Amino acid sequence: MNSLSSSMFPFLFLFLFSFSWVASADRHEDFLQCLLYQNSNAISKVIYTPINSSYSSVLEFSIRNGRFNTSATPKPLVIVTPLNEAHIQAVIACSQKHGLQIRVRSGGHDYEGLSYVSVLPFVIIDLINMRTVTVDVGNKIAWVQAGATLGEVYYRIAEKSRALAFPAGVCPTVGSGGHISGGGHGMMMRKYGLAADHIIDAKLIDVKGRILDRASMGEDLFWAIRGGGGNTFGVVVAWKLELVTVPPTVTVFNVTRTLEQNATKLVHQWQSAIGKFDEDLFSRIFLSRVNTSQEGKTTILAAYTSLFLGGVDRLLSMMQQSFPQLGLVKDDCIEMSWIESTVYFASFPRNTSLDVLLDRSPGSTISFKAKTDFVTEPIPEIALEGIWERLNQLDAQAAQLQFTAYGGKMDEISETSIPFPHRAGILFQIHYAVDWDQKTASWIRKLYSYMTPYVTKNPRQAYIDYRDLDVGMNNLGNTSYKQARVWGTKYFKNNFDRLVHVKTKVDPANFFRNEQSIPPLITSW
Repeated sequence: MNSLSSSMFPFLFLFLFSFSWVASADRHEDFLQCLLYQNSNAISKVIYTPINSSYSSVLEFSIRNGRFNTSATPKPLVIVTPLNEAHIQAVIACSQKHGLQIRVRSGGHDYEGLSYVSVLPFVIIDLINMRTVTVDVGNKIAWVQAGATLGEVYYRIAEKSRALAFPAGVCPTVGSGGHISGGGHGMMMRKYGLAADHIIDAKLIDVKGRILDRASMGEDLFWAIRGGGGNTFGVVVAWKLELVTVPPTVTVFNVTRTLEQNATKLVHQWQSAIGKFDEDLFSRIFLSRVNTSQEGKTTILAAYTSLFLGGVDRLLSMMQQSFPQLGLVKDDCIEMSWIESTVYFASFPRNTSLDVLLDRSPGSTISFKAKTDFVTEPIPEIALEGIWERLNQLDAQAAQLQFTAYGGKMDEISETSIPFPHRAGILFQIHYAVDWDQKTASWIRKLYSYMTPYVTKNPRQAYIDYRDLDVGMNNLGNTSYKQARVWGTKYFKNNFDRLVHVKTKVDPANFFRNEQSIPPLITSW
């Protein structure tokens, strides 16, 4: 069977799921009986089927992309929100026995919905009830259950110590289970690297239902789960975090420049300044088309957003040396604590209570499509102007690009230390995002094609935490190593080969699988 283009995917969802739902009705009842037989320890209280009044609310609560919340989207036969590891073991055993797929959801932010959607009959393990965070300040560690969001992790750490933190992502409702499984970059990565670089132990339930820690799973599997993608090697139920130190005061700024304020030249100059930035500085540019004060006129806006691990005076001195062209001044900057910065960068109003970090509710859900690239050489001004031209083809604020500076600590960590390979030599990452409809779907793919000369090649690299099925997909059944390597090397470069060998060892029958999970060699020839 040939690889399927992602544009065909919604139609396959509807056809195959309609066919399989009828065929799986008996299987559904057998599966439920199996769960109750396997584990009567309160599991009946955390099982939701379509006949339950709360089924839809449980399903939709953690859907973060409206593309996958339509009448055509395949729905799970059963949702289980486990309270303990025994519940997960029961779901794994019964799913294998009755031929159901498993999707594991911790926060619901998978860009292609793979944590809660499957073409084939499936069950969701929703880890929302497994979110305990236990902080040991003296040893600078924390055990975090995989259902905890990043906001909950940050809050619980700061609750115990304002001198400690964890280097992970910006969005507080992202689940730690999925985020760390893909590497997990964030606003301290130039100082400390990725979230997955600071995982020192884990608890995983494998295909045999065994609960494994680092010692019992072995170093190969422990390596693979820290960046090799979720729902491939088993169900990670907890991470042991190595915490990092932060100063009492950090400085943030968000400075905007339009085309009329020399934005094109400044974006070009920023690329050359990255190598001069202190590792305490995180720097990102948001690029979008916006309306101006003149009716009917728009422009391109470049918003320079930064976190600096230190006070404003040192920041201004450093910026004067590395990127004076931006013209940063003291009034542009705000000093605060690190934990306050997590609220600031999540776009909450100033002085919002830290309690907002504990709020898992999705708020408004948008439908979007996103893609990623990595850049090793500055993009010339004329090419930037080509991006502006393409942004002008859409309504204002319908699309956004992010340029995220790499370097610093990221250059110092080997690209084979964990599966995430985008290290030394990467200047910055590009994240493309657009509000979803058929017009914009075509637009973002054309923009991606336009960018080909200016980004990494052989392979054209991509970031697994910003999943993109356009780069390649597995078949519904077995997938050859050769076919999977097309998309696998984009995410993992040569680390893909080691991931395949680990998968072959720990899950040779390919039970844990999705459209971009690592295939085992045994079933792939």
